[in-house]
Amino acid sequence: MGRATVRATRTAVALALLASGAVVLGAGGPQGAPTAGATPELRQASAPQQAQAGNDCDVYQSVPPSGEDGAAVKAIKARRNLVIGVDQNSFRWGARNPNTGQIEGFDIDLARAIGTAIMGDPEKVTLKAVPTSERIKFVQEGRVDLIVRTMTITCDRLQQVAFSKPYFNSSQRVLVPKSSTARTIDEAVDGKTVCAASSSSAEDELKARPKVGKLVSVENHLDCLVLMQLGRIDATMTDDGLAASQAAQDQTVRVVDGEVRPAVMGIAMLKNSTDLTARVNQVLAEYHNSGAWRAGYDKWLKPYMLNDAEHYWPTQR
Repeated sequence: MGRATVRATRTAVALALLASGAVVLGAGGPQGAPTAGATPELRQASAPQQAQAGNDCDVYQSVPPSGEDGAAVKAIKARRNLVIGVDQNSFRWGARNPNTGQIEGFDIDLARAIGTAIMGDPEKVTLKAVPTSERIKFVQEGRVDLIVRTMTITCDRLQQVAFSKPYFNSSQRVLVPKSSTARTIDEAVDGKTVCAASSSSAEDELKARPKVGKLVSVENHLDCLVLMQLGRIDATMTDDGLAASQAAQDQTVRVVDGEVRPAVMGIAMLKNSTDLTARVNQVLAEYHNSGAWRAGYDKWLKPYMLNDAEHYWPTQR
């Protein structure tokens, strides 16, 4: 995908620690607060396995956009509350501002725009913090209606949940301490202790690499940054946008050359909520066509990523 990265800018290591320690619910959902991973917990990953059950699918495929309200949307409107799962640990994507206590970022702006367009009233939209490893579970158990949380569309996930049309191009990148001599992904992960969020595309990629010394899986990707600050891992693999945000947070880490697993991000929801998926696709199209998507990119992400917005808008098929 030819993605470049990151201009490491100002930062605060303490901000990463603070963000990782912020475990309160995004805005309080009806089912109570999930507990995000405050304390990094090392978990030895299982034996390497095939990254995906299959790759024979079209990740761009989704239902056509529609402004009509079907059964799923009407049910949500009847209960007067649309619950959207988000992140609160990803700087510039979805993170809690320690000064205001509010969650903010590129994905948060998108989530609020979708919620307000569907419900017609921002007061009827609830943002709920969801750990990376629990995204599909939260959708399937009905604890959230949507997930807007840097979620890559994969063939395996398409078997479990429905996705909107893609809204962001991504790939996997690797972070190392600036003191590391690694220049490429292979040099950074072969024979090394490498961290990734559980149930993430990065974890799948590392499991498929037999030369990785030890894989450490954590609940949220930001926990990897804390572990690297503590000297307990050699490298972190995560989405390119999240890698950029971590390098922006902490000037003691950098992104090595190279990228793998080019992919696209989408919004997840129940497979049988076809009308909700169509409604979300309609809002996504309007959000992009109005310039709001670009404005969100310029505001939250452009200072930390080398490419302009067009580079990250998926070409619809």
